[in-house]
Amino acid sequence: MPVWSRLSRRRILGLLAGGATGAVLTGCSGDASPEVTPAAEQVAGGTLPPTTGPKPPASPSAPSAVVDGNQALRRLLDGNARFVAGLDEELDEGIARRVAVSKAQHPFATVLGCIDSRVPIELIFDQGLGDLVVVRSAGEALDHSVTGSVEFGVAELHTPLLVVLGHQRCGALDATIKALDSDQRTAEAGELRHIVDTLAPAVRQVAGKPGDRLTNAVHANVELVLAKLRQSPVIGPLEKSGKLKLVGAYYELDTGKVHVN
Repeated sequence: MPVWSRLSRRRILGLLAGGATGAVLTGCSGDASPEVTPAAEQVAGGTLPPTTGPKPPASPSAPSAVVDGNQALRRLLDGNARFVAGLDEELDEGIARRVAVSKAQHPFATVLGCIDSRVPIELIFDQGLGDLVVVRSAGEALDHSVTGSVEFGVAELHTPLLVVLGHQRCGALDATIKALDSDQRTAEAGELRHIVDTLAPAVRQVAGKPGDRLTNAVHANVELVLAKLRQSPVIGPLEKSGKLKLVGAYYELDTGKVHVN
């Protein structure tokens, strides 16, 4: 059985972050005597490379409960720190966890993020089955379905934390900038026009401001989305009562790190 088939997606990401993959792939290129790191030798031998820091649990265990939004945010950021360092904990992907969550779900956070394939929400926060309610739309653009899905997460599944996550080099906002600059907004086909119209206020808000225009637009868009969600008759009262914490965040594609706004 190929060694990669025995590794979880998180362990593969850990190897990529640690640099071992390059040696393994070099060894597969046909070179009779590749230079292989000790970690890569262990992978080739069918065992996992050693890692620093806490060792993963021997078997999946139920995650500890969170009681408020601050604890939920800490858990997300701790998971992201593991993802950045390649010290993923192999949490909640096994059969036991799958069976457990098939009966009921108790996620601890709702995350609204972009559809960008480079921003897989569970992976970048190192979370597993049943941990997160994930809602995704291009550039976190809101419509009735997206807002309703977020409301379901916080009101029906009782997550104490709602995160709106923008990201570096967002393609949806970049396309909106280009559409507005070329005055081609009306040429967008289908519902793409709705995305441009929805994201346009963030682009206009940062016009003429110093710094990278796209990055500024991403941050502005996160704040505008949060403001709109606070107007929800479901979300707004939950935040005011202290039962829900709302947070804006920014994901760096280059580093894998999540920054809280």
